[in-house]
Amino acid sequence: MIEKKDISLEKTVLIGVVTREQNEEQSDEYLDELEFLTYTAGGQVLKRFTQKMDMPNPKTFIGSGKMNEVQEYIENNNIGTAIFDDELSSAQERNISKILGCKVLDRTNLILDIFAQRATTSYARTQVELAQCEYLLPRLKGMWTHLERQKGGIGMRGPGETEIETDRRIVRDKIALLKAKIKTIDKQMAVQRGNRGKMVRVALVGYTNVGKSTLMNVISKSDVFAENKLFATLDTTVRKVVIQNLPFLLTDTVGFIRKLPTQLVESFKSTLDEVREADLLLHIVDISHPNFEEHIESVNKILGEIDSSNKPTIMVFNKIDAYQAEPFDDDDLVTERTSLHYSLEEWKKTWMNRVGNNALFISALNKKNIDVFKKRVYDEVREIHVTRFPYNSFLYPDYSEEEEEE
Repeated sequence: MIEKKDISLEKTVLIGVVTREQNEEQSDEYLDELEFLTYTAGGQVLKRFTQKMDMPNPKTFIGSGKMNEVQEYIENNNIGTAIFDDELSSAQERNISKILGCKVLDRTNLILDIFAQRATTSYARTQVELAQCEYLLPRLKGMWTHLERQKGGIGMRGPGETEIETDRRIVRDKIALLKAKIKTIDKQMAVQRGNRGKMVRVALVGYTNVGKSTLMNVISKSDVFAENKLFATLDTTVRKVVIQNLPFLLTDTVGFIRKLPTQLVESFKSTLDEVREADLLLHIVDISHPNFEEHIESVNKILGEIDSSNKPTIMVFNKIDAYQAEPFDDDDLVTERTSLHYSLEEWKKTWMNRVGNNALFISALNKKNIDVFKKRVYDEVREIHVTRFPYNSFLYPDYSEEEEEE
């Protein structure tokens, strides 16, 4: 888990539900991820609450009995924040705040808060602000109940504009302004991409915290910020990389996550133009995570949303040094052997075998199998480059030939 360096962490509780669409195992795993998000945002999780329900309560998300249990714990332990694993409606958020008497956040709000912390460039800050405004707009009702109209008294009666209408207009104007600003920056970035010429472009994509930035630093010998926290990278970084004597552009992109807020997908679609325009995708996967297959599905889904699912892709299974199969006793006649008990060699014989040459197993941190990775990327980039510039084929011999000459 993350090292807790900050001594002033906010005390929080997590709340999730087990439904027909989300079983107990999935709920626990989502809450694990939510806890990781909470630590990243600067919170300390003291307790988790889960409830089995056919469907969430439309008024308070969870049932009244469970709500009383949560309220009692919050009062006895001086908890400042309650975080729900699913997105709450404005009415639910309002009702829960009244009952619990503390700050109430949902998963979307938490992710937006982390993005706001991590955004460093003007472009990233603008995108995050746009997502926050779009999230805030339908939730304005009830935030300003102290005044019904802007002004009152003689000469002020009539069809005036209520404060809520004023706020909505301000937020809508802000959204229009931010969209215009993003459009202007997009044009500037399009010019920058055009100035890069015909160089082959390779993009690192994958779930958040799988080691994309660490791999970027190893391959490009740069110092891109990398940390064992979710969404350490928000700003797209492009570096020129040379393997042997073959140059290409390598792009590090924002990580994906399950239940990614739609506001963020929309506002960050322009950032993902680097992925759309890439000639080759390196899909980085944290194989040490017990649910890495679900992570792959989430990334593929978002790639489909941005029309990038048909691009040439190499699957790079990272963190093989941290991979540990769950122990299994062959004499145990009760426990069923599942994929959690597979060794790396067994995994390679599963669906990964069909991926063939496009599946690589590395450790970016320990630089294990990095030479194999470089050779595979070199071969793929060389093929794209020679297709684009047929007369340059003699400049870039096969990777093995180059090594023998050295």
